[in-house]
Amino acid sequence: MILLISDLHLQEERPDITRAFLDLLEGRARQAKALYILGDFFEAWIGDDAMTAFEQSICQAMRRLSDSGTALYLMHGNRDFLIGQAFCEAAGCTLLSDPCVVELEAERVLLMHGDTLCTRDVGYMKMRRLLRNPLSLWLLRHLPLSVRLKLARKLRSESRAQTRMKSTEIVDVTPEEVPKVMAAHDVRTLVHGHTHRPAIHKLMVDGEPARRIVLGDWDKRAWALQVDAQGFQLAPFEFP
Repeated sequence: MILLISDLHLQEERPDITRAFLDLLEGRARQAKALYILGDFFEAWIGDDAMTAFEQSICQAMRRLSDSGTALYLMHGNRDFLIGQAFCEAAGCTLLSDPCVVELEAERVLLMHGDTLCTRDVGYMKMRRLLRNPLSLWLLRHLPLSVRLKLARKLRSESRAQTRMKSTEIVDVTPEEVPKVMAAHDVRTLVHGHTHRPAIHKLMVDGEPARRIVLGDWDKRAWALQVDAQGFQLAPFEFP
């Protein structure tokens, strides 16, 4: 069994989500061969050197799972793209590139956070290119902690305001982009998060049946995709 989750947006202000994640680590994930976290794991991340006691407790819980034998994989999201190797080494997880092709139960599967599929959101795509530029990343990581905190609050506030003003079509994936990306990676299954719209969409890629599986965000309940001999099963579960 393999589990895939995304968009937990972990933060101290949501202890219900934190408890649900810790329960997953201590229970169901112990039976899994691997756990994949596809971005926006934390609500915000300003650098591995700025870990709070809360973030350290999450890191330690992940390490316990890794030490138990479950492989852990983490992908950057738009909220936590400054997570670095120091955190991953401490947590016992492998940082994945976005996009990334993996083999799940003998099937090639494309994993993405999902934000790069939202090409109609021109303003966001421009900002993403700027922030993910290697020079920008270096500068962000070397800014004083107080400056990074202020910048993170500003970006989060602006992001929420802009998202409320944009149409649902703009903040969702661009339909034409999906088969193009899947064909480029020669896959028939794509799994991503970001849009907070859990579903399994059927489509055609190069004349063959394909599917796009959208992971749900953890807000009113949790979501996980389970991959095993029975196939790909996307289902929610209640918070403890």
